[in-house]
Amino acid sequence: MQCQNETIISNELLAPQTYRMVLTCHTCAEMVPGQFINIKLKEFSLRRPISICSIDADRITIIYKVVGQGTKALSEMKAGECIDVFAPLGHGYPIEEQRDRVLLIGGGVGIPPLYELAKQYRKLGKHVDVVCGFPNAEACFYEAEFTELGAHVYIATMDGSRGCKGTVLDAVRQYQLTTTFVCACGPLPMLKALEAVYSDGYFSLESRMACGMGACMACVAKDQKEADMYHRICKEGPVFPIGKVVLA
Repeated sequence: MQCQNETIISNELLAPQTYRMVLTCHTCAEMVPGQFINIKLKEFSLRRPISICSIDADRITIIYKVVGQGTKALSEMKAGECIDVFAPLGHGYPIEEQRDRVLLIGGGVGIPPLYELAKQYRKLGKHVDVVCGFPNAEACFYEAEFTELGAHVYIATMDGSRGCKGTVLDAVRQYQLTTTFVCACGPLPMLKALEAVYSDGYFSLESRMACGMGACMACVAKDQKEADMYHRICKEGPVFPIGKVVLA
């Protein structure tokens, strides 16, 4: 992992309050799906952790939602500007080449890290189903991009304005998706619901972070089996085997 000054190639609105940024990257060769970067913004003391959506030869794509002053400042940056990036960080999704079918489930801004994962499994010729959950049709993004990879994409919206009405699990049931190997990322309630159904696969946890490299112990998750054992989400995670940590 390295700190680098990278150049913003593009920064565009993708959906309401949701932006896609493409930037140069000197550490692409070291990155794997599910990792994240830590961005330093002027006049903000803490870096902002953002998951990596797509990894290319010399650039990466990130997708982020404006939720505070830091991400608002990020959304206002323009192509050509330089940005301080610490990357790559965290433990990503293992690629299990023996799997023939993979079910990827994401909610909101938990969807982006699944894109590079889908890309890697499609390169191996695997069958990939992707279930994306959103509050409404207006919030939807990346359906076309997943489809272009050759993945089968299913949409769930809470108000029923696009795809299946309800949660991602409602979509799994409605579209009769039977794959049991699951990789997911999204809000905690979604992951808890998935854990009640699936035991084979990996979850990526979303968490507030400070250092992003495991030094401050600000983001921890308790082990489900070992007493008094805690795992740093930014270091041992954000990706964990299903059932490894307490979802709290």
